Amino acid sequence: MAQALARSLGLAEALTWIGPHYNFNMLRAIQLLLLCLPLLLRADDPTTVGPAHGTLLIAGGGKLSPAIVERFIELAGGRDSAIVVVPTADGTEPSPKVQDTFLAKAGCRNVTILHTTNRAVADADWFVEPLRHARAVWFNGGQKWRLADSYLNTRTQRELFALLARGGVIGGSSAGASIQGSYLVRGAREGTEIMMAPGYEQGLGFLHNTAIDQHLLKRNRQEDLLQVIERHPHLLGIGIDESTAIVVAGDLLEVIGDSKVAIYDRNYVPSDGKRYYFLDP
Repeated sequence: MAQALARSLGLAEALTWIGPHYNFNMLRAIQLLLLCLPLLLRADDPTTVGPAHGTLLIAGGGKLSPAIVERFIELAGGRDSAIVVVPTADGTEPSPKVQDTFLAKAGCRNVTILHTTNRAVADADWFVEPLRHARAVWFNGGQKWRLADSYLNTRTQRELFALLARGGVIGGSSAGASIQGSYLVRGAREGTEIMMAPGYEQGLGFLHNTAIDQHLLKRNRQEDLLQVIERHPHLLGIGIDESTAIVVAGDLLEVIGDSKVAIYDRNYVPSDGKRYYFLDP
């Protein structure tokens, strides 16, 4: 516990160890109490926080471990709950069939596919009707720009926030993870090696003031978020490895799965030379 607290002292948005959870907002108090230093106020809203109601499950790609699948189904309310799957990022046409989704294979009995690449359709009242009755939404992996092109600033995005407001859960893996942050990394049409792509830097914003990367250790991406945090110091960087996820509710973050999550914060003072540190499940 002491080590976790000590390593979190550089975070501008707290990840205080409380049992298996980390609290985003308590670090300011810890900084004042333990360091006796004034807080650095950011130029914009400094709060990194998840939804006030509802939950996010953000997975780092690769194979979803049983713990991640079961946790999402639990948060959705069980296998009879209405769940919407958004496969848009993978670019597959026609859309996958319901029975081919990992949720249907896990025994979920009320799964709906929601997909379009037409922004006018994404803005249509009839298109978002399944979201109004859903308890959960899952974003498949693929290319992040497809999600941004299709759903950013549409009625679909507004209904996703409404789902969270009534206590629902939004999950996603790989591209479906990064799109949940407010700043979108690897959004370029030209390729995922580009971290900051003009025109593709806005995510859906469920997790405020964050940039979320995925496939972290599997693809040796540990250093990639540093350039984003240097350019945008108000952001909290979160790098998630494969078969690993974070569960966020309000200002609490929990790590689940098989590997690690890296935290990137410009105010973090490393003791080992690395400008980030890892959280374990």
